Amino acid sequence: MPRQYYIYILTNKYNRVLYTGVTNNLSRRVWEHQQKSTNSFTSRYHVTKLVYYEIFNDSVSAITREKQIKAGSRKKKLYLINSFNPNWHDLSNEL
Repeated sequence: MPRQYYIYILTNKYNRVLYTGVTNNLSRRVWEHQQKSTNSFTSRYHVTKLVYYEIFNDSVSAITREKQIKAGSRKKKLYLINSFNPNWHDLSNEL
């Protein structure tokens, strides 16, 4: 079975803070963010709600896309989220 890679965007419960990341195991990585086990950006700002993700078949494409999203404006990130998940539901429940 080929490995999959994910880029994802998390937010806080007020949908104010956005965090973009990349992983090869989306459910595990979101769980790690939700546990707030380290003193990181996501734990400090309570960024635990998965609102957007994309799937890739290779790590290079996923990392390239992550960099593209991170380099984009907040407005572009909001557009991505609104087109994929208009009600900003926590998608981690579906993993």
